[in-house]
Amino acid sequence: MNYSTLKKTVVLSFVSLMAVGMAQAQTTTPDTSKSSGTTTPKVFGGTGGYNTWSIGVNVGITSGLIPFEENSTNHFKGSLGYGLTLKDQLSNSFAVQLDYYGGKVQGDDQTGTGAATASKFGGTSFSTKFNSVGLSGVFDIGNITFLHRASGLILYGSAGLGLDFYTPSFTTASTSVTYASSVKELNAPVGVGLKFKLTDNLDLNLGYTLTFVDNYNFSGFKTYPSISHYAYTYAGLAYTFGSKSKPSLEWANPVAMMYDELYDAALRQEVEALKGRVANVETSVNDLKKDSDGDGVSDQFDKCPNTPAGTVVDGSGCPLVIPPPIDTSLFVRKPIGGGGSIAAYSNIQFEFDSSVLKTSSYPVLDATSADLRSSGASAELDGYASSEGTAAHNMHLSKDRANSVKTYLVNSGVEAKKIKGERFR
Repeated sequence: MNYSTLKKTVVLSFVSLMAVGMAQAQTTTPDTSKSSGTTTPKVFGGTGGYNTWSIGVNVGITSGLIPFEENSTNHFKGSLGYGLTLKDQLSNSFAVQLDYYGGKVQGDDQTGTGAATASKFGGTSFSTKFNSVGLSGVFDIGNITFLHRASGLILYGSAGLGLDFYTPSFTTASTSVTYASSVKELNAPVGVGLKFKLTDNLDLNLGYTLTFVDNYNFSGFKTYPSISHYAYTYAGLAYTFGSKSKPSLEWANPVAMMYDELYDAALRQEVEALKGRVANVETSVNDLKKDSDGDGVSDQFDKCPNTPAGTVVDGSGCPLVIPPPIDTSLFVRKPIGGGGSIAAYSNIQFEFDSSVLKTSSYPVLDATSADLRSSGASAELDGYASSEGTAAHNMHLSKDRANSVKTYLVNSGVEAKKIKGERFR
């Protein structure tokens, strides 16, 4: 594997993992209203109802051989490894963990007959003491207790960055060398494991971690272009500390909790109460819409209930009073024949309670104007108004209407002196 590509891949994977985990943690808002006596946290209750910190120890076997990579030596030679972890569970599926690992990694190129031959890198055997510290993100991949409130077995993965302090001692075909001082290099551990719940606060962890070291000399002799690496297979215990009344967030199962809460008695009572409030609102709305007499105005606002069917009503539900049409009577008369008898032109109409002429009156006034201009006769105007309103108002309206007719005739060419004898009623 190309070292530069591997290094970039590991670093980017770690940064992405940490970003996703922190985002998950931020979506779980701590619930400060919960006391230490909380024993049954709700799925939307936040991390305040859980214990999140744990400490763990582990012990296992180290090896210089890892799969899918060109190794320093070809013969497995296991050695003792050990570790210590401190973890903060930020959400039910992601945690940040401080790691320490130590021990020894060994390997040789022993053949089947017991003879030692040099590897392709020139070494025949090596033994490297190491101490490693780092920060990792630990994420749950899945569990087999999907519909239980608390998980019992979890498959997890991890990735991180840290520092390795190591002192190699190695042999070649002609010499044996031990480094005079410890080497310090960046490392990138990547691992998987199984987590078993023993009690509410105690877990058993079985894991396998591959650690890639940012150099080529972990075994002592140079292994370029194969990056230095080692494996650690371990078993360990982790204890979650905190209030005894709170469960561990690590084992919380939000999906199962949500499933359980759908059958929670208190929640069902709240749902029934909500249904009752909705029914009351629906009843109130139906009352507002009720229209007993069918006049289009609801009973809540109907000031005149039980109006007969077909009655035209106003906005308050009362019969609508429509004033009778205005009869302007006869305003213009003209002589007919030589006997001096007169006949009325057609009625001249105005807008309601106004002296504004309706357009339908224009043809009548035009005909009157033509007759007066051709005959040279005079015309008498009588102004009328309806019986509604006060006498003073009606008198004023009659005068305005007669003046409107006179103005129209004068504007059409009739001499003003030919229009006379105005009477108003």
